[in-house]
Amino acid sequence: MRKIAALLLLSLTCGCKYDVYEEPLVTNYPDNVSKIMTDNCATSGCHNATSKDGAAGLDLSTWDAMFNGTNNGAVTIPYRDDFSTLLYFTNVDSTLGLVVQPTMPANGNPISTADYKVLRDWIKNGAPSKDGAIKFPELASRKKYYVSNQGCDVVSIFDAEKKVVMRMVDVGANPGATPPESPHNVKITADGKYWVVAFLNSDIVQMYSTVTDQLVKTIPIGNGIAGGWNTISLSKDSKYGYAVDYNGGRVAFVDFDAGTSQTYGPFPSTGAANNLHGSALNATDDTLYVTYQESSKLVKIPIASPGDYEDVNLNPIGPDFSSVALKPHEVIFSPDYSKYFVTCQDVNQVRVFDAHTDQLLKVIPVGIYPLEFGMAADQNLLFVTNMEDTYFPNMRGSVSAIDIVNLTEVKRIIVGWQPHGIAVDPDKKIVIVANRNFTGGPAPHHAASCAGKNGYLSIINITTLEKDPYFKPEMSVDPYSVAVKR
Repeated sequence: MRKIAALLLLSLTCGCKYDVYEEPLVTNYPDNVSKIMTDNCATSGCHNATSKDGAAGLDLSTWDAMFNGTNNGAVTIPYRDDFSTLLYFTNVDSTLGLVVQPTMPANGNPISTADYKVLRDWIKNGAPSKDGAIKFPELASRKKYYVSNQGCDVVSIFDAEKKVVMRMVDVGANPGATPPESPHNVKITADGKYWVVAFLNSDIVQMYSTVTDQLVKTIPIGNGIAGGWNTISLSKDSKYGYAVDYNGGRVAFVDFDAGTSQTYGPFPSTGAANNLHGSALNATDDTLYVTYQESSKLVKIPIASPGDYEDVNLNPIGPDFSSVALKPHEVIFSPDYSKYFVTCQDVNQVRVFDAHTDQLLKVIPVGIYPLEFGMAADQNLLFVTNMEDTYFPNMRGSVSAIDIVNLTEVKRIIVGWQPHGIAVDPDKKIVIVANRNFTGGPAPHHAASCAGKNGYLSIINITTLEKDPYFKPEMSVDPYSVAVKR
């Protein structure tokens, strides 16, 4: 009898079904946004933590995870509904914003217009968390990468830790103008407090705070005469800038504290081949070196007496330099200021000169159409973007790594299509490269909110001299210049 009772108890116990309690996922989205995400996006087999690797790497299950972005970069940029691709792929009404295929959710019904407007307005207001926090708050210590998008009058700002776009800032006197004002060059002041922009199609220089990324000052340059202000060099005390006019061969001396400028030139005074481009200050900041891009020389301009400038022939071993155009694009000094390097875009060379005598020390062959420089001083390496190189099959562009001690190219590195801007992050030991993807390049992952085709960034590991295969965030149109805020 006892045996029967025991068997009966065992059968009843085993037959009971106990539900396993699962803690509800804390999404940290505002409630109305959370419902849209959990019902439509962060679903099984799609954009959740389990399935994200098969869904472009995007995890939308939580507010924090969303800001990690996808294999192609950020999907939500606070305050920028016009650049947030989360909206591109969920919109079906072109009157409300950009529409990009395929419409999400995949294999399901599009979200309602009301839900789309909830997402749009939420991002426009900063995409805050449930408790009102804004991602990437203002921190003086935050490391950032700045990329000027020449085709769209915006500067994209990357958080250096997450390597995603954290903000996009409209720049120029009239953002959204047609044609664009074209932010051609972005630089960080030596004290790290400001980022400075020069424009190809606007006679201004602008200063922004590196903490708030808000406009601090707009300074007119050019003395009222239109120019093409393509590059700017900054003094080591962060007080002055020197903007270069490609169209008129002039240089604007800018006083950042006073908010004023004085323009000198043209250089040379004869007006011959005076398309100025790259510039660099010498060790003592008393002389500005500027390349004449349509000739084979550069000009040395004394800061205290600009009229006493001196031309330097960059082709002393060849025929007369006026008839053989090296087309020098950029100039940079070695870390000890004993040498300077010049990219010669039409002959596929980097030329090295003694900074004291201006004597040619070495001609270094590199890839096709060398342009910009990035210096890794700790590793004695100089990186050069070769925008039109065909060294790698089915690729247009490369980066040359040059040993600045032995003055040789040590490696040619594959990056992306038509690399141009380049900067070194010495702390993370990486090189950031802006790939313009401007002519004949691969189709971007998505359209842009302004006219043109998106470009993208690449990263090179300085230790291995290899490209990071997992980093290819798309930018807006024509990413052109890169600067690092440490």
